[in-house]
Amino acid sequence: MNTRRHFLGAAAALVAAGAASRNALAAAPEPHQYNSAETAAPLHPQAGRPYNPVVTLNGWSLPFRMKDSVKEFHLVAEPVVREISPGMTAKLWGYNGSSPGPTIEAVEGDRVRLYVTNKLPEHTTVHWHGLILPNGMDGVGGLTQPQIAPGQTFVYEFELRKSGTFMYHPHADEMVQMAMGAMGLFIVHPKNPRQMAVARDYAFLINAYDIDPGSSVPKVNTMLDFNLWTWNSRAFPGIAPLVARTGERVRIRMGNLTMTNHPIHLHGHVFEVAGTDGGWVPKSARWPEVTVDIAVGQMRAIEFIADNPGDWAFHCHKSHHTMNAMGHSVPTMIGVQQDDLTPALQKLLPDYMAMGSQGMAEMAEMDMPLPDNTLPMMTGRGPYGSVEMGGMFSVLKVRDDLAHGDYRDPGWYRMPPGTQAHAVPTADLPPARTDPTEPQATQDTLQVRKPQQHAH
Repeated sequence: MNTRRHFLGAAAALVAAGAASRNALAAAPEPHQYNSAETAAPLHPQAGRPYNPVVTLNGWSLPFRMKDSVKEFHLVAEPVVREISPGMTAKLWGYNGSSPGPTIEAVEGDRVRLYVTNKLPEHTTVHWHGLILPNGMDGVGGLTQPQIAPGQTFVYEFELRKSGTFMYHPHADEMVQMAMGAMGLFIVHPKNPRQMAVARDYAFLINAYDIDPGSSVPKVNTMLDFNLWTWNSRAFPGIAPLVARTGERVRIRMGNLTMTNHPIHLHGHVFEVAGTDGGWVPKSARWPEVTVDIAVGQMRAIEFIADNPGDWAFHCHKSHHTMNAMGHSVPTMIGVQQDDLTPALQKLLPDYMAMGSQGMAEMAEMDMPLPDNTLPMMTGRGPYGSVEMGGMFSVLKVRDDLAHGDYRDPGWYRMPPGTQAHAVPTADLPPARTDPTEPQATQDTLQVRKPQQHAH
């Protein structure tokens, strides 16, 4: 029989199970902080089961401590300031000083205890996206637990039942909190370090923001019209390169927490889709790709042998996702002659610049006045000039002489002689060949071929 007393007692027990007591909080591990946008070195475990750590692109892994054979972590949900790319910072929400928050790494079969302290101005929760766990640990505010109020600390505890790549994010005021950057990666390694082993294991989250030029706070009510497409809250040229030694097996784990899908394309190599949200793909079921489409809320892991030295583009194949802010508001002016119009407009707007009459490539080279804290479109330079990219773009740098375990940028690739496209003198080109038997259309003649009747 469900009495009022029984209901209140159950509710009190639920709160007691979720909210950390003052004594328990005093025993919680110290919350580590990382405020840099640089890629941190892989965090090798000092205790517990061994594993091969990942490298989080422009991110870091959260240290843990062992207590009574349980791995303890401490996440702090809080406002952070994140450099999107040199010249622009954003006021976001994240964890432990960064957005996305730190990567959590553990091993299949581990028991983990995760303290979550809320320093946001509103309540929150943490949902462990893709993990199989007890219902009361799922982190859906109002459904599986009370909300974590500002100033409160909750504790989650569960056993990791399978290895793979997972994510964490709020399930409270989700639209706002995820639009503000609150999210992170959760990596569960296999029990056997030799299983699924690779030489280099990269990981990042795909996220996006709508930040007006000149401002620093995302517009959280945006549905699809974002202007900053990022990996781990970084936009090119701020996204770090991925480096590998020739012949190494490389894994790249990608999770998508944006509002749209992303076809991620790698140049110069053929990869296999090795992992999904549900776990590892058996080798017999893998398929070769050069582009993998990652839907909303999905994760994909790809693997390949870095057997082609060079600097290889790695990017989202949605073209507007490889540019920076302002891209959606610039009118198309191709074919519009502005020579007579520009002087008149400059009398009203002294800083007005004619652009786009012959395409938008000039945007990458023009020194345009921009509002403070605004990224130019299609920025980032390579050894031969502007790369004309921004947003979701990076470079895979494969080198013969890169040391194992070295993640430093090796600089630009020097092509061997005879292996690079180059200009040829126009005089060396043969003249265009015309077939004298074909009738030649004049500029004023429209050539129409009428359909013929079918033969029966």
